[in-house]
Amino acid sequence: MSSNRRFFDQVWLLLMLPPLFWASNAIVGRTVAGAVPPVGLAFWRWTLGALLILPFAWKYLRADADVLRRNWAIIVVLAMLGIGVFNTFVYIGLNTTSVLNSVMIQSGIPPLIVLMTFLLFRDRISWVQGGGIALSLVGAMTLISKGDPGALARFEFNPGDLWIFAAVVCYAGYTALMRRRPSVHPFSFLFVTFALGASMILPFYLAETWNGHPFKPTAMALGATVYVALFPSILAYLCFNRLVAVAGPNRAGLCIHLVPVFGSLAAILFLGETLHLFHVAGIALIATGVWLATRTASAR
Repeated sequence: MSSNRRFFDQVWLLLMLPPLFWASNAIVGRTVAGAVPPVGLAFWRWTLGALLILPFAWKYLRADADVLRRNWAIIVVLAMLGIGVFNTFVYIGLNTTSVLNSVMIQSGIPPLIVLMTFLLFRDRISWVQGGGIALSLVGAMTLISKGDPGALARFEFNPGDLWIFAAVVCYAGYTALMRRRPSVHPFSFLFVTFALGASMILPFYLAETWNGHPFKPTAMALGATVYVALFPSILAYLCFNRLVAVAGPNRAGLCIHLVPVFGSLAAILFLGETLHLFHVAGIALIATGVWLATRTASAR
């Protein structure tokens, strides 16, 4: 690839931006748990995201209308898995589980993507790629457990973890099936999937409201909604969807293992946490694993 390649073709940059934005999503979801209803947060996140992207997508939507109509089935499936279900289940799970459990379970997304691409498309990976994925997983577990293997042994599941695991399976399916997305402008695809995802959540949002858990427009609720609509939604999904297109789903999924890296660095830089050996070891393992898995030829 030439040195003047476009911003959205640079794999390393695309690998880093989504986890940078997603690292804060679980923290926001856990912080507002109990104060902001989870389904309400998910509904307004995607509704606001769709409204914010619409001015940029409008002219492309008209040009892509026929292609979008012809491919409505796969678009609905992708919107359901990656938008309607994934983050809603994560927010529900975070009401009864910890950020630590959530991040640990979500670290299973890259191996699940490999499994799904094999089951759906018979994709195979090289030993080097497989080793890189495994090494990055070990690095993620090192950061999450803070270098204490006993922390993993003491891991206990609770009902919230089941919601997180279901979300993980859905997102792995979303990533694997992204190769079937129609060839339309990224803004068109983003608006349609955001809008469809929000419409799928709407009945559950209404039910949540009628059951005594309305979304109250407090400063905390509005701030959280605007933040997750802009960063973990619009910017992260634009970059991640492009990453899948240029690097393939198996390699794109590795960016999930960078989430605890950015979480650890943020804690050191902004929260005064001390840099420990496990930080260095975990980040080194993840960086090496990602390098091994992305140095081979692009996935099909």
